[in-house]
Amino acid sequence: MTRQNKTIGAALACVALRQGRRVELQYGGYTRTVEVHAVGATAIGHPVVLVWQVSGGRVSGQAEGWKLLRLDELGPMVVTQETSLAPRPGFNPDHNAMPIVHCRCQAAETPQA
Repeated sequence: MTRQNKTIGAALACVALRQGRRVELQYGGYTRTVEVHAVGATAIGHPVVLVWQVSGGRVSGQAEGWKLLRLDELGPMVVTQETSLAPRPGFNPDHNAMPIVHCRCQAAETPQA
């Protein structure tokens, strides 16, 4: 993926997050449906997106769950009309693998006792 495509991928992921929509993308040879929670970069500058994978292929054997995907390794990405349920339980807006943040959803509020 070129630098321009990484920028477009980050921008598209942030649009999906702000619109509350799921994204369908190609990663690791699989089509995946995900909910974007944060977009940014690692400490060494790799562009990444933190997602909750809803469905699709997987390398790890786990179809659903948290994934930190590198934007420079993504294939085609489309914002769908499906509603995202972000933020999912367990979302940490201060994810330590992403010290540089371009956009992120707010953590769900914990009910007060």
